[in-house]
Amino acid sequence: MSISGAIVMYAVLWFLVLFVLLQNGVRSQDEEGDVVPGTPPGAPAAIRIRRKFLWASILAFVPWGVFFAVLEFEVLRLDDFNFLFPESFHRENLNE
Repeated sequence: MSISGAIVMYAVLWFLVLFVLLQNGVRSQDEEGDVVPGTPPGAPAAIRIRRKFLWASILAFVPWGVFFAVLEFEVLRLDDFNFLFPESFHRENLNE
């Protein structure tokens, strides 16, 4: 895996994890009892975005590390999944 590929893979996973975390633990202004004038009561009171960025960075590293290990060290190869493919797709048949 190239460096740019690794960075792109991490960025994609980071945003995916961030979008999942954005919904976690958000309380509305109405639930907090402190509605700011001019905002709807359902608006978030405190989203704690820095904490979510930090958690996204940490949690995105786990699947990125798995993907990196699989691709870089060839932990799994396509040949390991021969049972998923018909006989015509096996490597020895493709060279003919």
